[in-house]
Amino acid sequence: MSPDGAPGTGASVEFCGLALAHPVINGSGTFDAIAARRAFGPALERDFPFAAFVSKTITLAPRAGNPAPRLWETPAGLINSIGLPNKGLEGYLAEDLPQLSELLSAAADGARAPLPLITNVMGSSAQEFSALVSACDERAEIAAVELNVSCPNVETGLDIGADPTQLAQVVGVCRASTQKPLIVKLTPNTADVPACALAAQEGGADAVSLINTLRATALAPGAGRERGPWLGGGTGGLSGPAIRAVALAQVSAVAARVAIPVVGMGGVQRVSHARDLLDAGATLVAVGTETFRDPAAATRIAEDLRAQS
Repeated sequence: MSPDGAPGTGASVEFCGLALAHPVINGSGTFDAIAARRAFGPALERDFPFAAFVSKTITLAPRAGNPAPRLWETPAGLINSIGLPNKGLEGYLAEDLPQLSELLSAAADGARAPLPLITNVMGSSAQEFSALVSACDERAEIAAVELNVSCPNVETGLDIGADPTQLAQVVGVCRASTQKPLIVKLTPNTADVPACALAAQEGGADAVSLINTLRATALAPGAGRERGPWLGGGTGGLSGPAIRAVALAQVSAVAARVAIPVVGMGGVQRVSHARDLLDAGATLVAVGTETFRDPAAATRIAEDLRAQS
């Protein structure tokens, strides 16, 4: 991967001014680094899977998330209706951020800066997004901010991300609230994803990431029309191998439309899947659902990319 973001190999990458050891990061909300450190201890620090870490989504107020059940396994993926549970902005800054910062410092080579932390935030209005971004801008531990305008479990987020005009306005407000790199995580659940990507770029985004999960549902076991939804939230988001071809199509279309870097994700399980996204125009690839099965999947993929260089 060359410094200008052109498709390349598993070598070091410059992304929005951030120096990354390789082009593999995590999808927001798919890897709990704090819990993983408790489980794996120093081994996680010695071999952290990602070149940069993306936090789970943070909202202004704490969220309990959706009622159970929250997961439904499909033949080629997973439907989740987690509902963005988090401690809220104050809880994140006071409790999670120090722990993540310590981990990412320990995981980095002593001769280098800590691995970059990208904080993912979501609001229901431009004002909420601005408040979140402004708070992140004040913290040196945070290297970049990702705007979640695409979560299929939160109606307001989806509406913002699906409307290019509204999206450009929200991104513009956030752009004025920070000097840090600003990444917009696009929704796949709209008719013209490249138009939304272009709107994000025009609003001042430094990069876009895609795809988020596809809207999906599952019916409770049984028979007959009285069957209701299985998931406590009614619907959820489909991820995993089932969405890989959709991800490749949308990443390719977006990369052809915008001049800013693209983070591609969706069903990445092995190096060939990552290579496809890079060849389609992505600068980075994110691993998500596969880490539930193999927490070291990103390490394996990054090493295989290096071997191909």
